[in-house]
Amino acid sequence: ELFANFKEVITDKQINLLKFSMISNIKKGKHEKFTAKGEFSENKFMDISMSPSGDGKTKVFQLYSDRAEPFISSYKFIKGFKGGKLEYESTYDNNSSHSNLKISNFKVSKVPALTQLLTLASLQGIADTLTGEGIRFSELEMDFNSNKSEKNVINIEEFYAIGPAISILMSGYIESKKLVSLRGTLVPATTLNKAIGSLPLIGNILVGKKTGEGVFGVSFKIKGPPKDLKTTVNPIKTLTPRFITRILEKVKKQK
Repeated sequence: ELFANFKEVITDKQINLLKFSMISNIKKGKHEKFTAKGEFSENKFMDISMSPSGDGKTKVFQLYSDRAEPFISSYKFIKGFKGGKLEYESTYDNNSSHSNLKISNFKVSKVPALTQLLTLASLQGIADTLTGEGIRFSELEMDFNSNKSEKNVINIEEFYAIGPAISILMSGYIESKKLVSLRGTLVPATTLNKAIGSLPLIGNILVGKKTGEGVFGVSFKIKGPPKDLKTTVNPIKTLTPRFITRILEKVKKQK
């Protein structure tokens, strides 16, 4: 058994963790089970745990943090991340892992791939906001997995982000340091809110009564090496059932 207590953990992001404590059970050099807790400030906590699952064949890792920045700021493709609460859970064994990430109430700025997507989608006003004060999202959720047979590949089953300016739903895969391949749908909030408000008339919403109506946003593809991503967009007239389902789930949570 390993017990650890630190008055303060100092990070290079100047987001320090106070009163950090950990209890771990180690067997043959590996953590079999552990829990850890710390405080960022008063009423701002971080909790981490890892334990065997009910079947005894896999392990479950869980992380909750009242501050998401320490975990997101290390990713170079995102700059200017602020706010947010983070929840992460992963079930894994020696061969594969299945994970879920949730972040709520945060703001991002200076995300090159998203800026390019907004510009190509003729949403220059939102793109300018992104590179300025930033775009706020109320909720982000991502389901992803990895497998030992596919070395350094993360398969993104579903990624969605909902905010007052735009909403995004996408899927794809990322091969570490080699290739990014994503495709999805981006919808400005103005047309999305109009769609939700008129859902009983689903046919008219998705198609539109007049010429030019019903174009909610764009479908997009992002592909290429991490340092040379190529983005293409196409206008869409209909939203996928999965997109509508996700939005309605979010609306119900807010009521």
